Formats: sequence, C-alpha cells, structure tokens
Amino acid sequence: MAKRYFGTDGIRGAANGPKMTPELAMKVGQAAGTLFLDGPTKHRVLIGKDTRLSGYMLEQALTAGFTSVGMDVVQVGPMPTPAVAMLTREMRADLGVMLSASHNPFDDNGIKLFGPDGYKLTDEQELAIEALIDSPVERVSGDRIGRARRIDDARGRYIHAVKSSVPDGVRLDGLKVVVDCAHGAAYRVAPEALWELGAELISIGVEPNGLNINAGVGSTHPQMLAAKVVETGAHIGLALDGDADRLIVVDETGRIVDGDQIMGVIARNLHQAGQLKGGALVTTVMSNIGLEKFLEGLGIGMIRTAVGDRHVLEAMRAKGCNLGGEQSGHIILADHATTGDGLLAGLQLLSVLVADGRRASEVLNCFTPWPQLLKNVRQEPRVLETDAVKAAIAAAEKALEGRGRLLVRKSGTEPLIRVMAEGQDEALVTETVEAVCEAVAKAA
Repeated sequence: MAKRYFGTDGIRGAANGPKMTPELAMKVGQAAGTLFLDGPTKHRVLIGKDTRLSGYMLEQALTAGFTSVGMDVVQVGPMPTPAVAMLTREMRADLGVMLSASHNPFDDNGIKLFGPDGYKLTDEQELAIEALIDSPVERVSGDRIGRARRIDDARGRYIHAVKSSVPDGVRLDGLKVVVDCAHGAAYRVAPEALWELGAELISIGVEPNGLNINAGVGSTHPQMLAAKVVETGAHIGLALDGDADRLIVVDETGRIVDGDQIMGVIARNLHQAGQLKGGALVTTVMSNIGLEKFLEGLGIGMIRTAVGDRHVLEAMRAKGCNLGGEQSGHIILADHATTGDGLLAGLQLLSVLVADGRRASEVLNCFTPWPQLLKNVRQEPRVLETDAVKAAIAAAEKALEGRGRLLVRKSGTEPLIRVMAEGQDEALVTETVEAVCEAVAKAA
C-alpha cells in the first residue's frame, strides 16, 4: 500500500507549507501516541530537533498531540538524530521523535520516528500511523492528559556515549581537527566531544540562527571546510549535516573524501582487528565499483541495497553485519548505534588515523574510484514513465553495457530525478548522464 505522508525517511516538506503544518504535527502526535499506548501505565515520548526556526512550532504541536492522548513528553532540544535514537532506548521511552529535514535548507522540516528499541519504525507501523492520522482519535479525560518537561543533561549523555565508542587509551592529543557542524543539531555536542578527547579544535558552522542551517556549510557544502583545513594547517576536517547523521571528510590537502572511502577505511580496520561481523560491508547501489574491488582484495564482501540508510540497516540486521552506510556519508556502526551517526563515524576515523600514524591523505585514499557522475533534475517522478525518458535510459544502458552501469531513480525526499552513471571511460559516463538528464528535463 502506498503511503500518503511518510517518505523514505519520515515525513518531510516545506514548513508551514501544504504538508508540514502544525495541524499535521499534532495529528501525528495523536496517531503515534495512540499506536504506542499499551496498558494502563504512563507512557513517554522523547522529542529532539535540529536548529530550524520551524522546530519550535512543530515541537509544540507534537507535544499537544501526544499529551492529548495521555503520553508524557520529554523535550531534549537541539540534538543529533542518532542522539534521539540512543536516548529513546536509554530512557526507556515508548517512542522517539526527531524534527529535522536533514541536509535540506531551513525552510523544510520533517518528522522522524523511532521505536523503543531506537530503530526507525517499520513500514507497517508507519501505515498504521497514517490510518490513525486520517481517523478520529480518542482524546483522554482531563485528569489523564500527559505532562511535558525539558531535560538539561541529554547533551552530556550523548557525548559520553560517543566517547565510549573510542578504544580505551586512544586520545586525539596533537591532532588538529576542523569540524563543520552545518549550524545544525551537533553545533554543541560535536566540538565538546572532540575537545574532551584532546583534539586541537577549530569549529565552523556553530552559530545557528534558525535560518542558516546547511547554508553553504556542512556535508553537502564542504568547500568552506576544505579551505579552512588548508588555511589552518589542520590534519583533517569533519563535516556533518543538519541533523548530524552523515559525515564527509576533508584531508590535510583539502581533498574532499566521501562515504565510500570512509567505509573502506573503517571496514579494513575492523576486518584486520577481527571485528567485522557478517564478513561484509552493506551499502547501496550508489557506492562506487572501486570500493567493491577494494573490498574483494581484502576478502570482504559487499552487499548492495536500495538507496536509504533504512534499507542499509534492514540488510545489516538480516545478515548480521555491523558496518554499513552510504556514499553520501551515512555511516552505521551497529555495535554502537541504531542509525547513521556522523560524529560517531568521525571519532572512529580519527582513532584509525591516530593508530596508523600516517597523514589523512594516505589513510583515506584506500582505493581509486571509477569515474562516476551524479546529476539531479528537478522534475516529478511521473516523467520516468514517458516514452522519451524510457528510450533515453535504454540507449544509455546499451552504451554502458559491459563497461559500466546506469542508475536512474526518484528522490525520496525532494521532487528530483537522480541520474548516476559510472564506468572506466569518463567521457562515456558524462555523455550518457547528460543524455538522460536532457530527456528528463524536456519531459512534460
């Protein structure tokens, strides 16, 4: 059954637009609260958010919805998405909610839901919530209305958890690190965790004003970070996105390093230590063939899934793997977290760097990527069903046959068509992507 509200990563849309309204947020609170109420005891939901201006509005609307059906609410303020997942489980909450549109601009927002185990909800649970959103919900009597409170120690709990993932005895003394927090959810926790571990720290993207999240900074805009790393002579730079569930790295030369190289380094390190579970890395169809060849050389398998960290995590749990992620920088370390965590992945990478002793440019260049090109075209998904687009895709696939691959898909979070090709012939890769993008752009 198709979903009306939920996409690949929760509910997302323009804040105060047709979809992401305070009215919908209140209904989501009532629906999710009703679904997760079980038995006569008091129930608790934990709500976190990033730094978007609209977060205040949606937080209060959600709180009204949850308390109206009898759920107590714990508000933790600006916190990374993985922190909300961790705290939901640690505080024995029945449900966790993160208000964020991840790497999108400030004028979007979203609602991500986590179950009591800290994992994102299943399709079945999301469909059940959608059914309740569209149905009358029974509110509780006045004496059973839930209570809301804000806690102040959530930041310290999360910092302690991510620091605990670093091997005993490892410190970052002498390591100059630039961290870019995208003016987002990790603007306080990431610098504090790195400083406590001894890094010589330079922070950018740590002055949120409600409107500047992801604006020219963060993992989707790492150019400022690259310039700062070179300017300051730093050993490495870490870029998080708005809700800090993804990581992009910059080495000491200013070269931008994507999630494929990060996963390759961590996979090799875990494999050599005998700690890589399931004998494989789980990643998506977007990951470079160069990564696959590198892992083959180490005797490590690679399992590909559909795009989305949710699909990656499902495969990890099914196959018993403890490492997975996406080229975009979602890195899931299942021994420590239930979802992608940019800060956690960054600390693991810094630990490898300290133990290895070489420069970041050497450690983070573990394979040579095949030429790969990804372009986005702003179009509605229905254009993929037109004859012209189908013909362009067929022609591109034939041109790449035996020499590469083509992937055309709709975005799960924006009205975009994503066109990616890779192969050993860079000119052919460019030619095929341009041809498909032109056909998509012209389609009505």
